[in-house]
Amino acid sequence: MENYDKLAELLLPDVDKSPADYEAMYPPRALPEGARVTRIAPSPTGYLHLGVLFTAMCNKRVAAATGGVFYLRIEDTDKKREVQGGVADIVKGLNRFGVTIDEGFVAADREEGAYGPYQQSKRGPIYRCFAKELVRQGLAYPCFCTEAELSAVREKQESQKVRTGYHGEWAKCRDISYEEAQRRIQAGETFVVRLKSPGSEENRVAFTDGIKGKIVLPENDEDFVILKSDGIPTYHFAHAVDDHLMRTTHVIRGDEWISSTPKHLQLFKLLGWKPPKYAHVAPIMKEDGGRRKLSKRKDPEAAVRYYAEAGFPPESLIEYLMTVASSDYEDWRRANKTAPVDAFKFSLKKMSLSGALFDLDKLRDVSKNVISQMDAQTVTGRILEWARENDPDFYRLLAADPAYTQAVFAIDRGGPKPRKDLAKWDEAKEYAAYFFDALYVPCRDLPENIAPTAAAAVIEAYLPVYDPADGKDGWFQKIKDICPALGFASEVKIYKKNPADYKGHPGDASTVVRIAVTGRRNTPDLCSIMGLLGKERCIQRMQAAAAVWRGK
Repeated sequence: MENYDKLAELLLPDVDKSPADYEAMYPPRALPEGARVTRIAPSPTGYLHLGVLFTAMCNKRVAAATGGVFYLRIEDTDKKREVQGGVADIVKGLNRFGVTIDEGFVAADREEGAYGPYQQSKRGPIYRCFAKELVRQGLAYPCFCTEAELSAVREKQESQKVRTGYHGEWAKCRDISYEEAQRRIQAGETFVVRLKSPGSEENRVAFTDGIKGKIVLPENDEDFVILKSDGIPTYHFAHAVDDHLMRTTHVIRGDEWISSTPKHLQLFKLLGWKPPKYAHVAPIMKEDGGRRKLSKRKDPEAAVRYYAEAGFPPESLIEYLMTVASSDYEDWRRANKTAPVDAFKFSLKKMSLSGALFDLDKLRDVSKNVISQMDAQTVTGRILEWARENDPDFYRLLAADPAYTQAVFAIDRGGPKPRKDLAKWDEAKEYAAYFFDALYVPCRDLPENIAPTAAAAVIEAYLPVYDPADGKDGWFQKIKDICPALGFASEVKIYKKNPADYKGHPGDASTVVRIAVTGRRNTPDLCSIMGLLGKERCIQRMQAAAAVWRGK
């Protein structure tokens, strides 16, 4: 034991606090009985991935359902792969899409909470303290093996067809003496600190996964690195120290970490701590000649910023991801059409074991439904906000007359059967183009059953009786009144006996007016549209269309 103490001082002489100091600094949380503390701990090595947002959402739901805490910790120990602005992208993405952070990095430049720092690169002294304690207990040691030596060991293991790794007889520095360690350090050799694993691959470790149930894996026997040569901890070690001191109760993470769980459970045991409950989330899959994980490299929809730039409302993406996350969510939503998503009782046990298939078309349908339930003021505000950031010219056009813009997006909104034209805000420009002369592009393509001359005749008959003061009933009655003289049936369901003489019905006649005014066959209520456009513009557009159909 004395040599272990000396070795600990030799390796980490700068540590000036004890484990007890940190236990006192980060005491158990004062939370209600059964409250869960969860976290998301991404690395700032690129954009926020949809899978991270999905996992964060699940963590947030679990914590919120129990009156607990959901915190964001940044795991930035791999400085070589860190991307500038990565932290900002993570925080902005989570907040934008409604996964609000209770503690930790609540903004890119602001941490809140009593258990920080919440950035691993700022917690070096903490990790070194606990690494030193493991050395003092004979549970960790210095390893001076070079990359060339480690490669040679691997090649030898492969040639002998044995399991690769730094374990058992292959762990060359495992029993290094204090004297040799001292000599090599004084000679300027660099070293890492490795865990001295007491495990055996012949043994099994079992744990109950919160999603997948009981999992049994070989016990860890690898002497894996806990501190790199620059003193920075590896993920395995840092996450154990952080999750203990931040008093995490449930670690909900991607299932690529299942195979590492024996290492993590072993660390908690050797450090004398109660491990958190683990739950491993299956990845979101994509159909691409077979199922595969969403790829950062191949799939633009893997980036959360894709949904922000396209203008999917946060509620839409979260609503859709909830259908992916929980097998009983859609049934609940059908029975609770207007309830907030937070009212749903989320359970890890209802999550998919194998990974749900991402369906962009279904997301669009969900989003159309979400947007259809928003009032005009909300829709207008969201579109303006999106356009300010993504389409400045469109923003200036909309912002020039806010009352007119809101009236555009108020048409057919708020009734018992609202239209579902928009799935995302980048569709608003095309949707509303005919309301703005700067965007309007005439299109006079007619249905096959209406000849151009017949369409011109409809406009010529309607113009003399057109009155913007007509309400919906009066407007359509005038359409019906002009039909008989044009050879159109007076009612939708009345057809002449001789099909060759049949030119159409009032619905067809109103379609002609719709095309003349808007350039579209399908729009919201035409009477409301014409009222908003105003008499002068409507007459000009109808006259121009009639002239084209007459071939003038």
